Amino acid sequence: MDIWEALAVLVAGIGAGTINTIVGSGTLITFPVLLAVGLSPVTANVSNALGLVPGSISGAIGYRRELRGQRDRVLRLSGVAFLGGLAGAALLIMLPSTAFDMIVPALIALALVLVIAQPRLSRAVQRRRERSGEPGHPHGGPVLLGGITLSSAYGGYFGAAQGVIYLALMGLLIRDDLQRINAVKNILGAVVNGTAAVFFLFVAEFDWTAVVLIAVGSAVGGQLGARLGRKLPPTALRAVIVTVGVAAILQLLLG
Repeated sequence: MDIWEALAVLVAGIGAGTINTIVGSGTLITFPVLLAVGLSPVTANVSNALGLVPGSISGAIGYRRELRGQRDRVLRLSGVAFLGGLAGAALLIMLPSTAFDMIVPALIALALVLVIAQPRLSRAVQRRRERSGEPGHPHGGPVLLGGITLSSAYGGYFGAAQGVIYLALMGLLIRDDLQRINAVKNILGAVVNGTAAVFFLFVAEFDWTAVVLIAVGSAVGGQLGARLGRKLPPTALRAVIVTVGVAAILQLLLG
């Protein structure tokens, strides 16, 4: 990796850490950059998972004010996120690399659809809250636990748009401020990324240069995302994510 490639990975890490804290889908920034500098898809994915852990932690710290009073909710959801993330990471290692090459473009495409649909999902959540006079389950109930488990398994396998899925599930099933829900989303992302990363440490091959660059960049980005989360127009972020995601799909299919 030459100096310009290293700089590109670092900048991608900053962008991913920022976007993950605000919306989710930062993997759509880092993953194609890692492919572009020559990493194989599986090595890029596991290196990315480990590198994004500091960014998830940084974003969670940046949203610590919104986490107050949510200890029980965080513990409940983190437990199933851990199990799901571990299952997803195991699937990545157990399935042949050719399966990853075929599955990932479809996962990225699904992630892009979720990113594009996020405004409509948010409006649906708001309409549901306006129509419903019931307080709802404070932790989302068994439906949310099952949904978080499945989406965490997806995150352990390939985490693009994982945060968007979390926001959609919790927004629909928990009656609470979306900023507080976003704070929980950052904790769950840290749990899944951390679980997958620890698992990969023992069974997978990393590019440690990429890991360090993404880790530094994502930690900085996590703090930026926490500060910009209420100020930056989400439309601009979605446009960047979709552009980079389409580039990743084309690179995987044509490369």
